[in-house]
Order: sequence, then structure tokens, then C-alpha cells
Amino acid sequence: MKITEALLAEHVVFHNLFDYLERTTPRLRTLAEVRTLAGLLDAMLHAHGQVEDKLVMEPLDHCLDQFGQNEVIHAEHDHIETVLAQVRSCRDLKQAKKLLLTGVAVSRHHFDREERVIFPLAEKWLKSKTLTELARSWVAQRKQVVA
Repeated sequence: MKITEALLAEHVVFHNLFDYLERTTPRLRTLAEVRTLAGLLDAMLHAHGQVEDKLVMEPLDHCLDQFGQNEVIHAEHDHIETVLAQVRSCRDLKQAKKLLLTGVAVSRHHFDREERVIFPLAEKWLKSKTLTELARSWVAQRKQVVA
């Protein structure tokens, strides 16, 4: 298994979570419910992003700079974090729902960029052996989280 395959598998889980949030959020009745789902999404994105940054973005740093993607990727990360933080401090239920759904939409767009641009770039610029070694690191990191 290559790191790109492992991260794409994680993306499938996120896309299912995004679908759930889009279906459920309009029916939520309290700020606590919205904040809880925003906190869950934020925690999952944070864990995923740390691994992705370390195992894919850092090895591709020079390529991402050349293609103008590095700043875009980091700006999207910042935007998602900001929106989800706003959900946690929001006092209006309708606005909190809107912010959560904005966070989902921006996350979808970000994941789409990774799937269309970043992962193919990794496949092109990193050796297959390197991609496999990075996947082993991913497995080791995931085992630590479980333990």
C-alpha cells in the first residue's frame, strides 16, 4: 500500500461524514448539537491533516511551491479551522448551522484539490518505494493513536 492509497481511504470516510453532516445539520435543534459535530469534524480533520502534512506535503514541499499550491493548501486549512472555531463560539443556532455547513463545503473543496492535484503529484514525483515507506509510517502512527 502507498501513502496516497491510505489517505484516499481516509478521504472516503470523510466524504461519508460530510454527507452525514449535510443531511443532519439542518435538523439540529440546539447549539450544543451543532458545536459537538463541529468539534468532532475539527478533531478528525486535525489528526488527518497532521499526518498528511508530515507524510505527503513535506516531501513535496519544493513541488508545491513551484506549482503555487503550497500557499493555497495552507490557506484552505486555515479557513476550515477558522470557520469551525467560529461555530464553537457562535451564539445563534441558525448562524452556527450555516458556519458548520460552510466548514463542510470548504473541506470538500480542499479534499477535492488534494485528490486531483496533490496525490497525483506525489505519485509522479515520489518513488513508489518512498510512497510505500510513507504508508508504513502512516500505519505506525495510526497504531499509536489506537493504543
